[in-house]
Amino acid sequence: MIAVDTNVLVRILADDPGQPVQVATARTLASEARQVFVPTIVQVETVWVLESGYRLPKATVIEALEHLELNQAFVQENPDACRCALALFRTTNADYSDCLILTGCRHRSITLHTFDKRLSKIEGATPVPASR
Repeated sequence: MIAVDTNVLVRILADDPGQPVQVATARTLASEARQVFVPTIVQVETVWVLESGYRLPKATVIEALEHLELNQAFVQENPDACRCALALFRTTNADYSDCLILTGCRHRSITLHTFDKRLSKIEGATPVPASR
């Protein structure tokens, strides 16, 4: 088993026409290792890169996250939290990172207070008024 950083995971998951050598190298590395450990922060950063850098639609990002969840070649650092966060991400307008944060709070039965209007609409989160 090997661990990868965000740059390598992105190259494994996304066809980057500007980086064909890196894509091939990353995929070969993963294939030869047989299992790839994915730290949670790497998964969060990968979603951000896919959305912001590659401008991939949410449906495609969800497919990438499902691939990480279902493909036994990938070992997520916190698979239960990632699974719950993915379920929230699929059904809400919240960012994936916020879904993961909320998942952690829910697991601990702690209400998440936020200024984020989208996030505050999800069960387990509550809006913080702009002025108190």
